[in-house]
This record gives sequence, structure tokens and C-alpha cells, in this order.
Amino acid sequence: MNHQPGAINQNKMKKIKVTQVKSVIDRSERQKRTMVALGLKKMNASVEVEATPSILGMITKVNHLVKVEELA
Repeated sequence: MNHQPGAINQNKMKKIKVTQVKSVIDRSERQKRTMVALGLKKMNASVEVEATPSILGMITKVNHLVKVEELA
């Protein structure tokens, strides 16, 4: 545990909103599964997730299919 002042604020992850803007038809099975793992199953569907390294890596792999917005 960190016992530094302000450590609680440093550990708080940012929230991002991910919206599917393109179809997964004619995409690889890996990209389809990544979209499902992000919680996106339909066009124009949006999910709010924490910006963890694993989520950011998934977004990088399907960035041509999604739109990402940072939430306050």
C-alpha cells in the first residue's frame, strides 16, 4: 500500500466511453471477439470502461472500428 499523501487520487483510473462506429462483418474472428470483450455487440452501442492497460490494448487493436471519448 502507498502511504503517500494523494496516493488515493493517483490510483483512480480514468473512465472512457467506447462506441462502435463500424460493423464487424468481414473482420477477423480475433477482432470480433475483442469487440465482444469490450462489451460492444451492435452498431452505435457504447460502453463506459476504466482505462486499464488491458482495455487500452484492446482498443488499439480495433481502433478502426470504434470511437473513444474520455469522461470527466
